[in-house]
Amino acid sequence: MPMTRAHFSDSYLLDPRHPVTVNVIGAGGTGSQVVTSLARMDTALRKLGHPGLFVRVYDPDTVGESNIGRQLFSEADLGLNKAQGLVTRINRFFGNDWAAVPERYPEPEDNRFANLFITCTDSKSSRLQLSKLLEAHRPGNGYTDYSTPLYWCDFGNAQKTGQVIMGTIRRNIKQPKSEKFETVQRLPFVTEYVKGYARIREEESGPSCSLAEALGKQDLFVNSTLAHLGCSLLWKMFREGVVFCHGFYMNLDTMRVNPIAV
Repeated sequence: MPMTRAHFSDSYLLDPRHPVTVNVIGAGGTGSQVVTSLARMDTALRKLGHPGLFVRVYDPDTVGESNIGRQLFSEADLGLNKAQGLVTRINRFFGNDWAAVPERYPEPEDNRFANLFITCTDSKSSRLQLSKLLEAHRPGNGYTDYSTPLYWCDFGNAQKTGQVIMGTIRRNIKQPKSEKFETVQRLPFVTEYVKGYARIREEESGPSCSLAEALGKQDLFVNSTLAHLGCSLLWKMFREGVVFCHGFYMNLDTMRVNPIAV
């Protein structure tokens, strides 16, 4: 009988010398929910004696009327850069010192790396660009610090469906010897896992002018549901140190979540 496949988290996530660094790319429907969940995770980790998280949020867009209600913004945020408005609120509420970068990632002069990359954009090209960057900077199993790229977690969704896929940036994540599990060192990027990803058609629907129009493209709770489930996967990696799936597919029409086994 085959053993259950499992991936044990890189040891740096469990016992780092500094707060684990996170680059969140996109602060819109899903990104605003993910960043808020990360703030809760940071608080919980620090209460458990862990150094917690340091998050940078990248987004060049400003808050518009259609963002209010579906995304975590209010009328008071209109005209503000999404990353700056979101991070300012998080820092005030939780007492953090996280950073907002009102730009796309990566900029040619700003390739700041982090232990964990989280993408929450609706752009196929941005994922392909990030994939090439991370592929060119895959670290080995040597020294690890706050700038060593370890994992890439991608959040993507359509109107009522979505998926989260966790991949390893480090060439191989060292695994413990186990007689109970078949351990897996490397997990594929979303651009590797989805066959023919580069040939997927880029949807250029343009910005929505109203909340009603926006809800015709993405259901009201698809982003928050995806964010909570995806951050639950991240929480398992930090808290339990082992996962048996590196992502999932979600469908709000059927109310089903199907895991992606490692």
